[in-house]
Amino acid sequence: MTDGIFIGASVDGKPQTLELKRANRHGLIAGATGTGKTVTLQGIIEGFSANGVPCFVADVKGDLSGLAMAGSPTAKTHATFAERAKAIGDDGWAYADNPVQFWDLFGKQGHPIRTTISEMGPLLLSRLMDLNEVQEGVLTIAFHVADKEGLLLIDLDDLQAMLAECAGRADELTVTYGNVSKQSIGAIQRSLLQLRTQGAENFFGEPALEMNDFIGVDDKGRGIVNILAADKLMASPKLYATFLLWLMSELFEHLPEVGDRDKPVLCFFFDEAHLLFDEAPKALLEKIEQVVRLIRSKGVGVYFITQNPIDVPDTVAGQLGNRVQHALRAFTPRDQAAVRSAAETFRANTGVDVATIITELKVGEALVSLLQADGAPTPVERTLVKPPASRVGPITPAERKVMIETDAIGAKYDTLVDRESAEELLAAKTQEASAAAAEAKATTEAEKTAAAQAKVEAKVAKEAERARVADQREADRQQREADREAANSPWTKMATSATRAASSSIGRQVANEIGKQVFGTKSRRSPSSGGLVGTVLRGVLGGLFRG
Repeated sequence: MTDGIFIGASVDGKPQTLELKRANRHGLIAGATGTGKTVTLQGIIEGFSANGVPCFVADVKGDLSGLAMAGSPTAKTHATFAERAKAIGDDGWAYADNPVQFWDLFGKQGHPIRTTISEMGPLLLSRLMDLNEVQEGVLTIAFHVADKEGLLLIDLDDLQAMLAECAGRADELTVTYGNVSKQSIGAIQRSLLQLRTQGAENFFGEPALEMNDFIGVDDKGRGIVNILAADKLMASPKLYATFLLWLMSELFEHLPEVGDRDKPVLCFFFDEAHLLFDEAPKALLEKIEQVVRLIRSKGVGVYFITQNPIDVPDTVAGQLGNRVQHALRAFTPRDQAAVRSAAETFRANTGVDVATIITELKVGEALVSLLQADGAPTPVERTLVKPPASRVGPITPAERKVMIETDAIGAKYDTLVDRESAEELLAAKTQEASAAAAEAKATTEAEKTAAAQAKVEAKVAKEAERARVADQREADRQQREADREAANSPWTKMATSATRAASSSIGRQVANEIGKQVFGTKSRRSPSSGGLVGTVLRGVLGGLFRG
């Protein structure tokens, strides 16, 4: 371990060293395509790792994966590198690897990186999605309600389900928290859809990344180099911006204030930074500026690698104290402006005409100005940059696979965990409500059916009773009619007369016979009269027989 990182040597043999104490003052590596930026970047990362400083680098082209493997004497660049090391007096230069961990938001070329919606928080999501104040307020209400009701917001499905729940309860929530309009919720849902189309569902989930796994050293005390596969990620600028916004915010919140240390806690390297700034939303630019200004006190150094120094916003570029400028081509007015800008930002050196030399630099050469131990920048020097000890160019897929399977992380993040969260709980709640409503409806329908059936049965019974009464009345009427007809028929009259006559004759005979038995002699009167007793007896007996 040394007090600095050897960058290279000037044309007069003066070593150019990046002071570790000043490495958290950030830096810039710029230059046209093919001028040696990646080689310079590899050498600086190797220096940080060798001094026990963990690093993070976004690998846009895939060639930075070579940091994981030592260079080879059979490589095409070996002769050039050997000559350069000899020219700058680097007698100890030798090929060596670096401890590397590969990461990939899509989980294809490295360990997945995930975080939860809750950890991202409503403020960062609002800035990321460029929401207005009203929409940001509605999103904050959704987070608050979820927290109050114990609904975990882990992935995009959870957040979308929570927003739908808030839309359904808009009237209720408006009374408690303020206006919750369905229009605002719709706008938020559309912004989430844009994130989803760029693959954000791969980023939100569990297990969430632990910052301690980003900041560590190997068993030899070398800082771990975390390489993010960003070749496919750059095609999804919103997702890339989401990740960087979250990562820098997490580091800012996770790391304690340490002031000026002997060396940084962590160094960030954003390769092809012009792609980041070109596609980044305003919220990300503001956050980067804030982080660059404030994260120094957390012991973190941030370095941007880009083709043109004017690609970096002035508010950010003004914070970059360590500068390595490779050749620029002044073919266009914009290129010429970049040359002038670069020349003006270096500390002047009477022996170096920056504006002229910057267009004449060879591959592997750079104009270098680094912060000294007292914090002042060194005068700009034309420098031959140190060759890297690791492989220049990407590793093979088989080599990458071995590295992923054998690093310290292991399979900790490889399997997605889908535990019960807001989406499942709200879906269960909806199902319960639907089931209760269906049951209530079924009960109501059954009651209606039973009532209707009872009404029909009562009506049928009433009609049956009416029919029975009518039948009985008809039967009685018919019986009376039959009785009248029978009473008025000639045969009935003849029979009645005969009966009466017979009854009268028999009565008289019985009376006469009784008279004979009682009085012992026949009445002297006419048989028709029979005397008083006969008359009485005839009347009684005649009545009996008639009856």
